[in-house]
Amino acid sequence: MRLALTGDSILTQRLSVYEEPEYLRLVALIRDADAAFTNCEMLFHNYEAPAAPLSGGTWMAAPPGLAREFAWMGFDLVSTANNHAFDYGAEGLANTLKALAEAGLAAAGTGENLARARAPAYFETRNGRVALVAAASTFPAIAPAGEQRQDLRGRPGVSPLRHGAIYYLDAENFAALAGLKRALGMNDEGETADRLEFLGEEFRLGEPPRVETRADTDDLAEIAAAVREARRQADWVIVSLHAHESGESHELPADFVVAFARAMVEAGADVVVGHGPHRLRGIEIYKGRPIFYSLGNFVFQNETVAFLPAEMYRQYGLESHRGPADLYDARTENDRVGFPAHPVYWESVAAEVLFAGGRLEEVRLYPIVLGHGQPRPQRGRPVLATGAQGEEILGRLAELSKPFGTAVDVRDGVGRVRLPSR
Repeated sequence: MRLALTGDSILTQRLSVYEEPEYLRLVALIRDADAAFTNCEMLFHNYEAPAAPLSGGTWMAAPPGLAREFAWMGFDLVSTANNHAFDYGAEGLANTLKALAEAGLAAAGTGENLARARAPAYFETRNGRVALVAAASTFPAIAPAGEQRQDLRGRPGVSPLRHGAIYYLDAENFAALAGLKRALGMNDEGETADRLEFLGEEFRLGEPPRVETRADTDDLAEIAAAVREARRQADWVIVSLHAHESGESHELPADFVVAFARAMVEAGADVVVGHGPHRLRGIEIYKGRPIFYSLGNFVFQNETVAFLPAEMYRQYGLESHRGPADLYDARTENDRVGFPAHPVYWESVAAEVLFAGGRLEEVRLYPIVLGHGQPRPQRGRPVLATGAQGEEILGRLAELSKPFGTAVDVRDGVGRVRLPSR
């Protein structure tokens, strides 16, 4: 079994018109896999529904026919669980799922109710049936799917992985926070000498100062149950998690993400693929199964969405007669801040995972670049990185993987994870 895995795909332009050798080699890599995955961080619709009052950032939209570009490239399975899934409410989500289905893509992670959002999607290959279970830990408050009851319909939305945090402070800072609460006249009910709540967050006395995050136990159990279902109904199981949350630095996943990924392997996942921070994070081999904490961006065309709601223009102080180009200029200060200003968001990896006899055989890593520094209409489309640039990307991923005990060897422009006992 050969799986091709990629990160976030925000698609607003055709992919099938380009012919550079490095691009076509990447397309061939995806097409040659038995099954290929990407995170569809996109909505496909014709603005039939109004924009939701909350969004995942940019209110995403592209013509429904563009979903076929994913299929043209060779993708078979997509996650739709991410912070943009509800940018245009239930109707925008339904239109997206329809467009993906019409393009022949198996989609998981959203649905008309919580059970459908949790459910695996399946894709058949000559080397076995592949299941995809998808969830998101990053989403607006309106986005989680709701459970169906015998007397009330469920709510459309994403398969959520909710989480909480406990903030530990040393004695000096804990006392200062307690004093601030008293000065503001805030309720101190339920506080103890070593615990208090402030603005909805829990703080405890402890050293060193740190943040500990934990996944919601019910969500974790429900997603694990979907994985166990998929394990019995398919030959191969992929779990996808969209998570912006970070650990001690932006390059490290949050504690709850690590715990979630390992729990999914224990439930039966063959691969766990993460995305969300729009940048690379490390790789772990856990109990003989690969965990990619973030594969970064794959398609990143978030600056050519055709129409955007009034709220977004007001956010950047723009008058009503301004258009999208003015908004994108204002948001990035003409490419001096935000995503366009930092190469790290435009340098990623596509992964190829090979199994033989049910055993992990090889993990190959192909560096890609998405056109940092190019004009807005051209950047955001992936091509294979070559030479020193490709080696630098792979070297960075190797460093990010070291905290997980993972070594990456680089030969001939391709990274290979050094597997245990190899």
